[in-house]
Amino acid sequence: MPKYTIAVLVKNEFGVLNRVTSMFRRRQFNINSLTVSETESDEFSRITVTYDGEPNFNHQMINQLCKLPDVCKVKELNADDAVNCELMLIKVKNDSATREDIRTAADAFKAETVDYTHDSVIMRITGDSKRIDAFITLMQEFTILEICRTGIVSLERGNKTISENN
Repeated sequence: MPKYTIAVLVKNEFGVLNRVTSMFRRRQFNINSLTVSETESDEFSRITVTYDGEPNFNHQMINQLCKLPDVCKVKELNADDAVNCELMLIKVKNDSATREDIRTAADAFKAETVDYTHDSVIMRITGDSKRIDAFITLMQEFTILEICRTGIVSLERGNKTISENN
């Protein structure tokens, strides 16, 4: 099933996120990633959603979102025309037998150590989802204690913005 990324510019008001995500639930789209934050103006929030769905229903979803009263703009983003990034913190068991291998793997992925104790190491890595998935796969050789990932953030390349009529 195809994966889509959309950016939704909404009024920064109570209950808007619930109304937007309810639209996905009612139409049985599976949300893979959801990121919400204020924009350059505190009047608006930007919701970035990645989800799976059938192509013939994707345009219907976008049209339905545009009809919500708090939605100002919806923009579908594709990987060729946008910069996508995700953040992950991963906590791995720290012991003398695997310490050097973990450090070598982290260096290869440019993961930054943000906490180090006798029993565990927490690393921070940013990049696209494939890069983060590859790092998780590599870390599965060790004992992963905990993972926390953000959703994808995405901006269209060039001088276009979501608030423009383009």
